[in-house]
Amino acid sequence: MIGKGGYGIVYKGKLSNDVHVAVKVLNDVKGNGEEFINEVGTMGNIHHVNVVRLAGYCADGSKRALIYEFMMNYSLEKFISSEGKKKSLGWKKLEEIALGIAKGIEYLHQGCDHRILHFDIKPHNVLLDSNFVPKISDFGLAKLCSKEQSAISMTIARGTIGYIAPEVFSRNFGNVSYKSDIYSFGMLLLEIVGGRTKPTDEDKSEAYFPEWIYNRLNRGKELAIEIEHEADENSKRIINKLTIVGLWCIQWYPSNRPSMKAVVQMLEGDGNALTLPPNPFVSTDSTANKGIIRRETFTSSLEVISESESE
Repeated sequence: MIGKGGYGIVYKGKLSNDVHVAVKVLNDVKGNGEEFINEVGTMGNIHHVNVVRLAGYCADGSKRALIYEFMMNYSLEKFISSEGKKKSLGWKKLEEIALGIAKGIEYLHQGCDHRILHFDIKPHNVLLDSNFVPKISDFGLAKLCSKEQSAISMTIARGTIGYIAPEVFSRNFGNVSYKSDIYSFGMLLLEIVGGRTKPTDEDKSEAYFPEWIYNRLNRGKELAIEIEHEADENSKRIINKLTIVGLWCIQWYPSNRPSMKAVVQMLEGDGNALTLPPNPFVSTDSTANKGIIRRETFTSSLEVISESESE
């Protein structure tokens, strides 16, 4: 056993040809197993270096399992939640990982016959192979739509608290679309930058990390020094670039967020020409709305909203 969650248990196994695999055995399968069918149907048509490969599945009565290629370094969350492991990767590798995730999402949005909306982009669902190449996984909440479709219908929120776009909770922010994945990716970028960074005494009122980090940049503070005290010039450049791109991605209104193609272009550049986006935290004066999606700290124990719980 290598993992356990609300969905079931993940085991490490080996096929007869000595290929190592991860087997996700699902529990509490209800009805026709919509999420299972979703994941099999979606994964079976995806072939991209930054998306995990489905090797097979089992559907025997109530027993359902998904068989994936095994990722030696497990999830990105394990590295960015530990300061020691994060430093062992280095900022150059973290930059490459961020770009790889962005390319994987861009493929889901534009490279397939139908646009695939993941709806659960987060560090836990990004797996790392032996060379730390990132691969997006867990398509249980994914939805397919045509590339011409500008909005999709959704009667209930789906995803993980802290990464869910505002419009998924309230249509007052706009329609649910591929831009919802971009918001989640922005939160992931900000967590890569400094999910464990604590505000200083002068900033205790700014405990929400994305807001704290925006205000530091807006005041002209040297963000990289506060994130990592001994950062070299290249590390400073990467930290600032990932931060600014992340802040563009988490704009409250979907129309203000860039497409994933534009995000990839920003991440591929050196970042010197990037400008700070409008303050994403002043678009609404409703503290109630804001409180729904903000996290006071970036913790790994995030609550997953299931279809049944949201009704």
